[in-house]
Amino acid sequence: MARRIVLYGALLAAGTLLLQWLDYQRLVRSHIGDVYVFLIAGGFLALGIWLGVRGIARPAPPGFDGNPQAVAALGLSPRELEVLDQLLAGRSNQEIADVLGVSLNTVKTHVARLLEKLGAKRRGDAVARARELGILR
Repeated sequence: MARRIVLYGALLAAGTLLLQWLDYQRLVRSHIGDVYVFLIAGGFLALGIWLGVRGIARPAPPGFDGNPQAVAALGLSPRELEVLDQLLAGRSNQEIADVLGVSLNTVKTHVARLLEKLGAKRRGDAVARARELGILR
């Protein structure tokens, strides 16, 4: 009995599929001009999106090297440059110590040496001087 039900179900599904396919064929044949217009419009839409993405995309900005000549002339160490970046971010000595994983006294020493090497009296002056020299953005 179950086999007969499955067989009738499969035949009805195949018949329905055939009728739908024939209806689709009649629809396509009666509106073939609309189908062509739709395909051409879709092609132009895809082309426009592709050209828009290519035309709007900005080139990658050149890398920032931090003026290695000025860094070498001032004798700044890599750790001092890290401290200088943290000063630029506006962090306190304690925050810098926490971020870099060093003691507070080490940060104070680095800041003092940065002020001395950059010829600045305050932290803001040091950042401004580093920007003038092209060490920071």
